[in-house]
Amino acid sequence: MGLLSKKDAALIKDPLTDNNPITIQVLGICSALAITAELEASIVMSISVLFVMGVGNVVISLMRNIIPSKIRIIAQLIVVATLVIIVDLVLKAFAYELSKTLSVFVGLIITNCIIMGRFEAFALGNGPWRSFLDGIGNALGYAVILIIVGFFRELLGSGTLLGIPVLGDPIEKTGLYSIGYENNGFMLLSPMALIVVGIIIWIQRTRNKDLVED
Repeated sequence: MGLLSKKDAALIKDPLTDNNPITIQVLGICSALAITAELEASIVMSISVLFVMGVGNVVISLMRNIIPSKIRIIAQLIVVATLVIIVDLVLKAFAYELSKTLSVFVGLIITNCIIMGRFEAFALGNGPWRSFLDGIGNALGYAVILIIVGFFRELLGSGTLLGIPVLGDPIEKTGLYSIGYENNGFMLLSPMALIVVGIIIWIQRTRNKDLVED
């Protein structure tokens, strides 16, 4: 018997495809628009949310029977705020320049609709193991979209990936720039992130007709 049952495996698989938190549930859009101009920032934000959601779901699940219903939102905010502070301190200690790039957006993880939504909809009603899987699954679904958007925005907008030139040198006119290629500066603007997300949604719904409403 495998480590995960079919239902448990679905907690990780579904958010990656047919129940993606960004493209299907339309949650967490703000960070998808704001920090995906660079692939590195997208990856770090994804890892941060993965940590907060995985650990946070487990903590809320363990506390679910002792949290008074009237203050459950406050309790959830305290848990996620504590985890975000840990993430912020780690970034400042080991990746200070990147922490400045992400700046306020790390703090806004506290109010990320995906995290609070999973605390409320799942962790409060399920055990720690399934809550952990749910948190990891939804965080991975979020991460996939952020990384795809960050990949294309940095590649087409700056001609780099993770800050490394991959299309040539635009100053020396090498690589693609030698045949007249120019970076698309619009890709670095937030509206272009929305367009890229829209293209992903279109592809996803084209491949799965069940996602299209009548």
